[in-house]
Amino acid sequence: MTDLEEKDIVETDSDEILETSAADTENLTGSDETEKAENSVELPPEIEEQIMNAASAMVLEADANRAQDQEAGDDPEDDEESQEEILRSYIEQKNFKEFRKMAAEMNEADVASVMEELDEAELLKYFRVLPKNIAADVFAYLPIDLQQSMILMLTEGEATNIIENMYVDDAADLFDEMPANVVTRLLAKTSAETRRTINQLLKYPDDSAGSLMTTEYEALKLHLKVSEALQKIKNDGIDKETINTCYVIDRNRKLLGTVTLRSLLFADPDIEVGDIMTENVISVTTLTDQEDVARDFQKYDFSVMPVVDIEDRLVGIITVDDIVDILQQEATEDIEKMAAISPTDAPYIKTGVFETWKKRIPWLLLLMISATFTGMIIAHFEDALSKYVILTSFIPMLMDTGGNAGSQASVSIIRALSLDELSFSDLPKTVWKESRVSLLVGATLAVTNFGKLMIVDQVTPTVAAVVCLTLVVTVFVAKLVGCSLPMFAKKLGFDPAVMASPFITTIVDALSLLIYFEFATLILGIA
Repeated sequence: MTDLEEKDIVETDSDEILETSAADTENLTGSDETEKAENSVELPPEIEEQIMNAASAMVLEADANRAQDQEAGDDPEDDEESQEEILRSYIEQKNFKEFRKMAAEMNEADVASVMEELDEAELLKYFRVLPKNIAADVFAYLPIDLQQSMILMLTEGEATNIIENMYVDDAADLFDEMPANVVTRLLAKTSAETRRTINQLLKYPDDSAGSLMTTEYEALKLHLKVSEALQKIKNDGIDKETINTCYVIDRNRKLLGTVTLRSLLFADPDIEVGDIMTENVISVTTLTDQEDVARDFQKYDFSVMPVVDIEDRLVGIITVDDIVDILQQEATEDIEKMAAISPTDAPYIKTGVFETWKKRIPWLLLLMISATFTGMIIAHFEDALSKYVILTSFIPMLMDTGGNAGSQASVSIIRALSLDELSFSDLPKTVWKESRVSLLVGATLAVTNFGKLMIVDQVTPTVAAVVCLTLVVTVFVAKLVGCSLPMFAKKLGFDPAVMASPFITTIVDALSLLIYFEFATLILGIA
């Protein structure tokens, strides 16, 4: 008999036992009149025990099978990754009905991450399939370049509906990157309130708090009762970006304090909002630089911060999701500057070859021209080098070591400046610290290199002395240049990241050669 046949027999027997158990149980729990009519008899204890054992065995087997299915990944609750894969499969199958159903159950950000992989024609097609209640949120999570392309492909009615349902700060960011004639045409179709708010945000300078803020916040009057405040939040809170923190204002909209939703819920309904508000409010102005705003968020661990005008009137709020974008943008900009690349907002894969060339070539030309001084120094000492050709072989090592030492110092200082851990007044302390570090580093490298020169390269002690002394002084100078230049740049109003690796390396290369040949002239007598 095969295993399959045995399994069928076992399952059949089990089904029969359960059916018998169900029937017998029904008989046992029936009324007395039914028992007499059917002349049923009570089952022996042995039979009941067998039935219960069989039923328990089947329950345990079902639990074991369910556990195996879960271990194999057959969990009924798919994780985000599997949901995205399922959504992609519906797109490949062109199953619009299931795509719409699946998208309605997913997070809008996950839907957007799948849709941004489509070409523009397919993206527009599937965007129109989305349920209306999530379309605007999915649109807000798409990259800004795709938003611009889509808004131009949509009908005016569709575009207006999307704009009306977006948070105004997201809509302002979209319009800020679009041609003026397109913005004018689209705004003309929106409501007067939306148009006024977006125009207000667009007038603020780029990279300012005013350009980041949203006007969709919950404001409460000072003398409003707690019960009335809760009812107000219930009535209009659905359209606000956040209601966890509400802002208390007077008749002139001057910011007086804040009150949390938690405080309102647990407060006496008959007391006034002003009695439970927090008066010590930390805010920023509309013209505050976005980097300063980000630092305040980090310093105070805020999730939202109010924005006021010069008269201390509440005009908007900034939420932490915008700050996360700013931190990423600023970090990317600093990294690009440190690599001698002009910053760009477009993603790498979507930046054209010509655009990439324009961003990189200016700095490369500048560094190439400045590096000619290195060649001029070597050419000046060409005759002297002919007497000690061995000195030429150590030039790359000295230049690279000096450049690396300078880069270490500059990166540390640039990071400290960006975190406000250093200011220009700390220059003497910084120079003193880096001087001591450079002497320790230079001495360690010189001792190690002296042993290598004498044992491996087998040069004369005088040549080894020239190389090692140059190494110590080069590291010392490189550290001083690397720590001081970013601080001077910050003092003069430039971005310290500009004074990073490529620029400092070029300066240190020239200085290391001058030091090298000075020691060679002094010790070896070359001229």
